[in-house]
Amino acid sequence: LMGCAQTGTGKTAAFALPMLDRLTASAPRKKGAIRALILTPTRELAVQIGDSFSDYGKYVGLKHLTIFGGVKQGPQVEALRGGVDILIATPGRLHDLIGQRFVELDAITHFVLDEADRMLDMGFVADIKRLLPLLPKSRQTLFFSATMPADIVALSKSMLTEVTPVASAVDAIDQRVYFVEKPEKKKLLVSLLREEDKSVLVFSRTKHGADNISRLLSKSGIRSEAIHGNKSQNHRQRVLTDFKSGKIRVMVATDIAARGIDIRELEIVINYDLPDVPETYVHRIGRTGRAGHSGTAFTFCTPDERPLMKDIQRLTGKKLNAETYRA
Repeated sequence: LMGCAQTGTGKTAAFALPMLDRLTASAPRKKGAIRALILTPTRELAVQIGDSFSDYGKYVGLKHLTIFGGVKQGPQVEALRGGVDILIATPGRLHDLIGQRFVELDAITHFVLDEADRMLDMGFVADIKRLLPLLPKSRQTLFFSATMPADIVALSKSMLTEVTPVASAVDAIDQRVYFVEKPEKKKLLVSLLREEDKSVLVFSRTKHGADNISRLLSKSGIRSEAIHGNKSQNHRQRVLTDFKSGKIRVMVATDIAARGIDIRELEIVINYDLPDVPETYVHRIGRTGRAGHSGTAFTFCTPDERPLMKDIQRLTGKKLNAETYRA
């Protein structure tokens, strides 16, 4: 099965609910063996999927476990020894535990590859291909992606028989672009944030840029924190928790750090820098307008970024509401 839809539309529920139903109704191929594997690119997304299974499967009696790197493996190994029906994993830790023979996949009936496009972006394609021969040939494979660039189409064709078309951007999101000179971006950002008394996720193209934006906002009296690949996992988790609870009004993030983040009723996303790849724009604005809620995405576009803006409009098939900012 191939599922292609922008983030926030319910892909996790789309595979989790039927999976719980199927596993509850059938006997395991091997007593105590792992029956379903969900492979996902980041710790944050793995935790989020695990939380969904806790909610959806509260009364069905199936055991699930989330494993990822960056923490001691002891508690994860102990849980595996106790028997697990559903394993949610990031590629690195999964291959480590397979190599140490703590994980066997020969009884799998359901395999989910989630956020496949980000898997490729993060260089996990070799890990995926190395994993496939370890799975039983008789299984259900579910392949989920928010976008369908050419390399994802090629990977899906090696695993599946049919592919759905590219999804357009979420219609519930009011998309606006500000044409602005580069030196004026900072003033525009502060101005917008002072007008909007809501939680805002700001995207930066680089880690250094994210830190600079966060410092700028703090100096302007707007409490913010940055998350990116150079920050520790504990820091990223703390910032995300504070942002969700409202302790931090503005979170500045790079694309990889923000992937898979699900914040209920987040109303505003700001693209401080345009992404190099048009599909990434769809991921970014998909942080808002989730699960039927409306949202607004502001995009800052400098003169040298206009070709990128045209590519985005071509991909989404939607002309953005444009304004020109002059300080």
